[in-house]
Amino acid sequence: MRSIQRRLSLGLISVMVIVGLVLAQTSLWLFEIGLQRYLEAGLRNDSENLLVALVRGPQGLQLDERRLSPAYQRPFSGHYFRIDFADSHWRSRSLWDQELPRLDHPGLHSNLQLGPEGQQLLVLRSDYRRLGQSISISVAQDYTPVRDSFKRVQQVGLALGVFGLLVILLMQRVTVRRALRPLERAREQIAQLQQGQRSQLDDQVPVELEPLVAQINHLLAHTEDSLKRSRNALGNLGHALKTPLAVLLSVASSEKLDAHPELRKLLTAQLEQVQQRLGRELNRARLSGDALPGALFDCDGELPGLLATLNMIHGEHLELSYRAPAGLQLPWDREDVLELLGNLLDNACKWADAEVRLSVVETAAGFALNVEDDGPGIPQDRRDQVLNRGTRLDEQTDGHGLGLGIVRDIVDTWGGVLRLEESEWGGLKVVVELPER
Repeated sequence: MRSIQRRLSLGLISVMVIVGLVLAQTSLWLFEIGLQRYLEAGLRNDSENLLVALVRGPQGLQLDERRLSPAYQRPFSGHYFRIDFADSHWRSRSLWDQELPRLDHPGLHSNLQLGPEGQQLLVLRSDYRRLGQSISISVAQDYTPVRDSFKRVQQVGLALGVFGLLVILLMQRVTVRRALRPLERAREQIAQLQQGQRSQLDDQVPVELEPLVAQINHLLAHTEDSLKRSRNALGNLGHALKTPLAVLLSVASSEKLDAHPELRKLLTAQLEQVQQRLGRELNRARLSGDALPGALFDCDGELPGLLATLNMIHGEHLELSYRAPAGLQLPWDREDVLELLGNLLDNACKWADAEVRLSVVETAAGFALNVEDDGPGIPQDRRDQVLNRGTRLDEQTDGHGLGLGIVRDIVDTWGGVLRLEESEWGGLKVVVELPER
């Protein structure tokens, strides 16, 4: 969500800066053009007044100074004129010792400087014909005060623009955060789903999110219903088979098979293995309970029950213990971890003489799960063999040789490593190294 907010903020800043600069420059340009047009009207009026002040005298044309503005008499007053004839020109006293250059063509010009203070002049040249002579009149006005005021307006406008941009960005941030709040809540609820803290997403969401939330909730309900049906089916199947198995075991032990001792022994052994396997699966189904989909494996909450169940299956003579950091949660699905540890501990309990220990350790790369027993162990040259599904080294021990093969498949799926080593008691030590998720 923060990345979305960051991208929206950067996008808004870019758009507003570009649009703001374009609008500001356009507005200032239009404002300056409008101001020059206004001043041009005043300069044209001054030019026409100078034209009227040209009268016929004893020696030809002369300028009636009584009709001139006093500003043309005061040095560097900011108002100047120049009148050009065919072979001479007149200029105002306000120019003092400066010369107003003759412009190349009629019209408004704004790039001239005059005087020691470098006055910026706005000059208008107009061509007339008066009393049979061609006359060019150039009138100028000091544009410096206007430009200074214009720069102050630019600075104030820039400060107001920056302030307005900051206010808009603040409002945008608040608005975007409020608009994305439902998405943030949905993200938090999905994280809770992964941790098994809830089974559904809240349906009180904006209209735009309703289809997505509805589909997710439908999928979660369907998944949970499928899990419950699978567990119920397993339980029903187990309970349905218990009675026929008991009948078959009774028949195998009856006097009817006294004439066939080998057949009785075979039937009894196979039926007892089926009964034990069935009992284990029913215990696992009971142990898994009604966990929420995606529930993580809480060591403090799950391991005592798992060890107690295994004690009931294999006998109270075994001492089962575990070591794990307080409050540790393994970042994998609860059912998968139960499958992994259940097979490892079940296998250790079958071969152990008196003691089985599980240790869970956090490492720099992830987690290490160690299961040790004090049984006979496995020779080093045969350890790779027992990892194959269905392989057993001792046919007299209960089971089908599937445990370590199942564990290897789970570990491979998670990208981990499975090793068989010798425990400190001389038995087998199974080491499972799992990477951080």
